[in-house]
Amino acid sequence: MSATTRRLTTAQALVRFLSAQYTERDGVRRRLIAGTWGIFGHGNVAGLGQALVEYHDTMPYHQGRNEQSMVHAAVGYARQLNRLSAQAVTTSIGPGATNMVTGAALATINRLPVLLLPGDYFASRAADPLLQQLEHPVEADVSVNDTLRPVSRYFDRITRPEALIASALNAMRVLSDPAETGAVTLALPQDVQAEAYDWPEEFFAERVWTVRRPAPDPVELDAAVAAVRAARRPLIVAGGGVHHSEAEDALRALVDATGVPVASTQAGKGSLRHDHPADLGGIGHTGTAVSDALARDADVVIGVGTRYTDFTTASGTLFRNPHVTFVNVNVTGFDAHKLAARPLVCDARTGLERLTEALAGYRVDEAYAAEYRQGKARWDAVVEAALRAEDDTAVPTQTQVVGALDAVVGDDDVVINAAGSLPGDLHKLWRARSPRQYHLEYGYSCMGYEIPAALGVQQAAPGTPVWALVGDGTYLMMPTEIVTAVQEGLPVNVVLVQNHGYASIGGLSEETGGERYGTAYRHRAADGSFTGAPLPVDLAANAASLGMDVLRAKTVRELRTALAEARASDRPTCVYVETDPTPTAPPAEAWWDVPVAEVATREPARQARERYDAQVAGRRRHL
Repeated sequence: MSATTRRLTTAQALVRFLSAQYTERDGVRRRLIAGTWGIFGHGNVAGLGQALVEYHDTMPYHQGRNEQSMVHAAVGYARQLNRLSAQAVTTSIGPGATNMVTGAALATINRLPVLLLPGDYFASRAADPLLQQLEHPVEADVSVNDTLRPVSRYFDRITRPEALIASALNAMRVLSDPAETGAVTLALPQDVQAEAYDWPEEFFAERVWTVRRPAPDPVELDAAVAAVRAARRPLIVAGGGVHHSEAEDALRALVDATGVPVASTQAGKGSLRHDHPADLGGIGHTGTAVSDALARDADVVIGVGTRYTDFTTASGTLFRNPHVTFVNVNVTGFDAHKLAARPLVCDARTGLERLTEALAGYRVDEAYAAEYRQGKARWDAVVEAALRAEDDTAVPTQTQVVGALDAVVGDDDVVINAAGSLPGDLHKLWRARSPRQYHLEYGYSCMGYEIPAALGVQQAAPGTPVWALVGDGTYLMMPTEIVTAVQEGLPVNVVLVQNHGYASIGGLSEETGGERYGTAYRHRAADGSFTGAPLPVDLAANAASLGMDVLRAKTVRELRTALAEARASDRPTCVYVETDPTPTAPPAEAWWDVPVAEVATREPARQARERYDAQVAGRRRHL
């Protein structure tokens, strides 16, 4: 070995390389890959497994129980740290690798970085077919890992050791680029993982990846400023990009200077504190009455770091002003050009700062400001009524569970949710007090995300109380990382809401003519329907069997006490509560398009189609 090379296996070289990668933004440096999650099998145990033992002092290792869960944990970690630090996930070949597809899709859809390192077949084909190999009749180079291609922002199969050099650098470039980031997959044939190579020392040198803050183009900025200055009823839609860019202060400065109100997407909630006079809460199908009312009449909509999903736009029916104009501040041109907008392709914080400077002297009319402040006050009263329990000896409703948690958390606690009926309740009702308190994964709305994501958030923010708020349906999808929380000593709190079924989809089924068929956790009745007694399942006992401390609450009063006890604990703790199923959340203020059967013999479906046709007629394409 010469003085300029180091002989290592491919897996050893990869771990050493990852340990020397950093991001830097605004003068703050972080490890780009701060740790590795893994479950070992024959596809990675002798390669990456051995390398992680070799370099355990520089690359922390976390043992997971489910491959999808590990990706969720890594995503939670990256989101908590505003995409400036990420984690890797290694799996064996076969089912271990394909189990990561859902997590990879979630990461890419939400624009969050995670590095996936699945094992793969023998590049030499010395063992062919090997255990768990997919034999394709006409494409011999295909493996099950190719299912990760469409859900990855970058994908490569490392069939020679030296190929890792260029591919690893490209992987870091994508992970650290706010306009490109998402899941990155390096598929690692198991023989190549163990193969030795003389690596150039420069490959292991410390490398810093600057996270850019691109400024807006002057021509685009002038056009955006002209549009806003002409506006009489402007509205800001704050998306997740506000948080990723750490642009909350810049947003507040713009709002304070101009008086333009702010509505937020699920990912953008908390961009302003809930008690800021211009914070109107959520927007769209799960939005507040004041946000959606203003959106319908807005003449200029300033989107900041938002993808404009169907929930935000009410499936194209929300922004009804015939002369509405969109100005989109987004680090990606793909999102900045949506809705035929005047694009500002730039970093969110930089773009907001430039907009504030260029809009000097502009302010909305006091009549408009008074209108949205009054609407906010009316909605605050709705929130208070939904969260309040008149009888603290009664079984709580779901919104009262949210209210009890709201009363217990501190400003910097993190509340995590992703799927079911809770995202709608939280978007309407949660009073976010800090930028990172409200952690909703709603790009993919993946059941099972909450508990593993809580582990990642806890790793990213030690000492911060972290709450995974889950329904029984979500809990049953993926509770196994409770064992990991116990093993890693991560004192996450799980609030387990038992309502005996899929509450959200049950309501949607009823609304669209499906008559709640197959949405309850109940015994089958004689007619084949799921209308029998609730199943004799004890989820609290299950959580306890996995190592959690469990507190059972039957009343609102007991719930408050249990939540306070959980927050004070230094152990993983589950608060289990069975809720009154009576709906207490405010109804949807805007539509969401779920196509209904065009023909049917059953009357509920025919009536649902009539309602659907009336709503879909209001859809508009912004061109």
